[in-house]
Amino acid sequence: MALRLQAMRGDIAQIASDAAIVNLFQGVTSPGGATGAVDRALGGLISELIADGEITGKRGNNVLIHTPTDRYDGFAPKRVLVMGLGKSEEFGIDDVREISAVAAQRLSSISETATTIIHGAGIGGLDAQEAAKAIAEGAVVGAYAFDKYKTSSKTSEQRLETLNVVEFDDAKIPLVRSGVGLGVSTGDAQNLARDLVNEPANVLSPEAMRDVAKQIGEENGFGVRVLSIDECLAMGMNAFCGVAQGSQRPAQFVHLIYEGDPTNSSNNVWLVGKSITFDSGGLSLKPPRGMVTMKGDMGGGAAVLGAMKIVGALKPRINVHAVLPITENMPGGGAQRPGDVVKAMNGKYIEIDNTDAEGRLTLADALGYARANGAARIVDVATLTGAARVALGTGNAAVFGNDDGLVKSVMDAAETSGDGMWRLPLDATSKRLNRSSIADVKNSGGAPAGSITAAHFISEFAEDTPWVHIDIAAVSMVTGSRGMFRTAGATGAPTRTLASLVVSLAG
Repeated sequence: MALRLQAMRGDIAQIASDAAIVNLFQGVTSPGGATGAVDRALGGLISELIADGEITGKRGNNVLIHTPTDRYDGFAPKRVLVMGLGKSEEFGIDDVREISAVAAQRLSSISETATTIIHGAGIGGLDAQEAAKAIAEGAVVGAYAFDKYKTSSKTSEQRLETLNVVEFDDAKIPLVRSGVGLGVSTGDAQNLARDLVNEPANVLSPEAMRDVAKQIGEENGFGVRVLSIDECLAMGMNAFCGVAQGSQRPAQFVHLIYEGDPTNSSNNVWLVGKSITFDSGGLSLKPPRGMVTMKGDMGGGAAVLGAMKIVGALKPRINVHAVLPITENMPGGGAQRPGDVVKAMNGKYIEIDNTDAEGRLTLADALGYARANGAARIVDVATLTGAARVALGTGNAAVFGNDDGLVKSVMDAAETSGDGMWRLPLDATSKRLNRSSIADVKNSGGAPAGSITAAHFISEFAEDTPWVHIDIAAVSMVTGSRGMFRTAGATGAPTRTLASLVVSLAG
């Protein structure tokens, strides 16, 4: 059941719920604002726990207080959850998301209803609408669970169903209501991306992913174009089709079109998502442990679909195209071989050095298609290289680009959305590693600078079109829970960054 959020005016101490969520900055000994009002209603109980050192306000110091209504006359919530905000000078909008997510996770098994104040909108100085949006995003993403295939008793556990976002000031209610609505939309879109990545590959086939894309297009009034393998071959997409030829499941090439500025076709941005629904490595077969998470090799495409769902809700004044080259990479009898040479849509010949470097081949023709159809700017998103994880760990996606302005726009959008990203260079020394003795380029430069040589390869097909490549291999799926969207499994990154980028480009 999806979490329901609603904005309301009132006094949090007077709203009946299973839990009231308040907060405290580190170092505060006498709470003020809504937390102070709750403290007074409880006869100074929060102040007592501060004095005892149980409540500190430090990040991660989240204390649940039971407040039976027969003991505290006139106090409506059954519990109070005091969330530590950390140091006030270090507090920002991403902290609001994180705190809201952690609160939703903490209450998910013990509460059906909760009411929260708007973290940061008081002495924190944050805009009420932005803070309400961040609360909704954090709660929706934090309450996420992918348990559709569990039949154990765990699936029947009580989960948080309703979160009330309360504001005392009548004048701010329209802003809070708008922020909550936006946050629910963006949080739901990120969860859609997570659902797609978490689905097993026997369920999310290329055809099934195509159908999800078509549904999003139809629900939002987008143009939808689906190309068959024969149509792709006729266009010269031999790099994409070469990856697909080892699978028994037919590949799908999907193009979604949102016309936010229909009289100005050049005002556009193209979002291209790597969409390998399962990656065995092809004939360059991965080791067994390396295949375990390869159902998620379509994380780039999933994020693009999530972003398009947000675009449909926000309707920015810019034309947005989404391209998903969807296929499996399998070692069937028809699979392409190491040493094969294929001709991409833009006319360049590619030597197949490693069939497990398949994602960049599908992106090569997707970018060629975008450029052939008038792309003014291209951003591709891909679970592309383990080398990005080696270089940056699991906290940041690797970013590359040929246009500093577009790279800055992407990085600014990531900062706004709370997605970690770090730019890496496209240097001439690394580019030489992709040289082929028999073709224009080979699809793997080997182990050194692996994420950089992969980006160099894709740049061959972006050519002179402003382009950014986001390698999300290290951040698309995580193995352990670490706050907001960092619950084990798919993260949905960078869905909200892509949508934020589109809005910023729309101006």
